[in-house]
Amino acid sequence: MGFEMKTFFFLMGTAALVGAFFLERHESKADSDSAGGTITVNIRYTGKEGAARQFAEEMTRSGTVGAIRAEKGNLRYEYYQSLEDPNTILLVDSWTDQKAIDMHHASEMMKTIARLREKYDLRMTVERYTGVKTPASEEAFIRK
Repeated sequence: MGFEMKTFFFLMGTAALVGAFFLERHESKADSDSAGGTITVNIRYTGKEGAARQFAEEMTRSGTVGAIRAEKGNLRYEYYQSLEDPNTILLVDSWTDQKAIDMHHASEMMKTIARLREKYDLRMTVERYTGVKTPASEEAFIRK
């Protein structure tokens, strides 16, 4: 396995740990009666010639990102640039529960997002994570 692939896997593993840490820190914001607790969705947008970054910039500039962050149940909505692949943007999108995600998916904003995905001809990969407490054995590795 080459250096670039090892670096990619290291960065993706780090992103998963950061996501788990975030969920641990924001667990108290979750609805107490939500089944399954918090949900984080990592979406990797890939396009040609900077299209994924242009998409993220337009989402932010248009106010769509701010509106999503203001939705009931949204805990986090942040874009990250890949160090290894300038044509990939990672979206970390966290919600209190599935009900909040369903409400978001039924909103008018999803039409805007779909239109912009088409405009920039983006491809996506999606991973979902549910919030779990960080084991005591891993606490020593988390610098607070």
